Amino acid sequence: MPGSVVAYSPASTGIYLGSPSLAILPNGDYVASHDTFGPQSSEWVQAVSRIYRSSDKGAHWKQVAEVKGAFWSKLFVHHGALYFLGPDRHHGTLLIRKSTDGGETWTTPTNKQNGLLLDGLYHCAPMPVIEHNGRLWRAMETAHGPILQWGKRYGAMMMSVPVDADLLKAKSWTTSNALLYDSTYLNGNFNGWLEGNAVVGPSGNVVNILRVDDRTTFEEKAAIISISKDGKMATFDEETGFISFPGGSKKFVVRYDEISKLYWTLTNYIPDTLKRKLYEQSPRLRSSRVRNTLALSSSPDMIHWKINKIVLQDTSVAKHGFQYVDWQLEGEDIIFLSRTGYDDDTGGANNCHDSNFIIFHRIPRFREHKDSEVL
Repeated sequence: MPGSVVAYSPASTGIYLGSPSLAILPNGDYVASHDTFGPQSSEWVQAVSRIYRSSDKGAHWKQVAEVKGAFWSKLFVHHGALYFLGPDRHHGTLLIRKSTDGGETWTTPTNKQNGLLLDGLYHCAPMPVIEHNGRLWRAMETAHGPILQWGKRYGAMMMSVPVDADLLKAKSWTTSNALLYDSTYLNGNFNGWLEGNAVVGPSGNVVNILRVDDRTTFEEKAAIISISKDGKMATFDEETGFISFPGGSKKFVVRYDEISKLYWTLTNYIPDTLKRKLYEQSPRLRSSRVRNTLALSSSPDMIHWKINKIVLQDTSVAKHGFQYVDWQLEGEDIIFLSRTGYDDDTGGANNCHDSNFIIFHRIPRFREHKDSEVL
């Protein structure tokens, strides 16, 4: 298996590795994080995340901190400091922490003055924090319902904060309305949206592009929600908001590249040959559990996507997953972390979902693939 191992946990421990997040510090070091989930973890009570740093461009990693009360959390750099944003547990209170020493020590959120942003039940993944029009933007989901089931309980919303505000103060942040589950979408086959990306759309306004769960097909989709300029209003047009998106039933990160003038993503695309096999042999398998291919994809308009390159691929749908990728642009390259379920010396991961590795990878000179298309 290519790449550099950041973290490993054998399946026998009952502790799996999730939510990889990656940032580049001002001095050029890389910093990575992941959380732990599974039957022997504390994900439902007080989740645990671990922080790692690399000073040699990802070849070697050292754990520098363990953060209690952090789940599904995203690392990002702002004004030279490192931040960590996410719930304290599975469907937990939303917290933000700050580090001024590259992730070794962190502030402790206790109230709305020092990092407690939102009380209640919240959901996300390590999704981008972007800067646009003098604000930072970050997609988020409520987990309050109306139906307390996975997917159906998530309401899509957007958070934003002025770039010069104190990010640890709850009053600095603006939160939009939440768009809740609607059973009528996709002819009644809509099962929820989640893990949204804040992205600046072609019109210059921030949008939220989300993973979509439809269990009736292997033809995957994403949803695009419009966000008002002030960040207070989220709106969705059912007729135009759902788009064909390869890999859209799994978590993905979309970023815009100014040099190529393209939107890029890394997704768990399902090749057509595999779709045909699955329709014949495993028609009841959900597309969201097909994670054995990782593809580089691009779009000029965020609507029409093509597969440029297969980055990682293995034959086993059941046992192998290269998933929940978080990535960054670095010069000519893309660097990324994968939550990976794969073989090891103890029998491998239980399944593609219950990942036993966090792996660092690099795609050299990724823009050279912009005119390529995998059919």
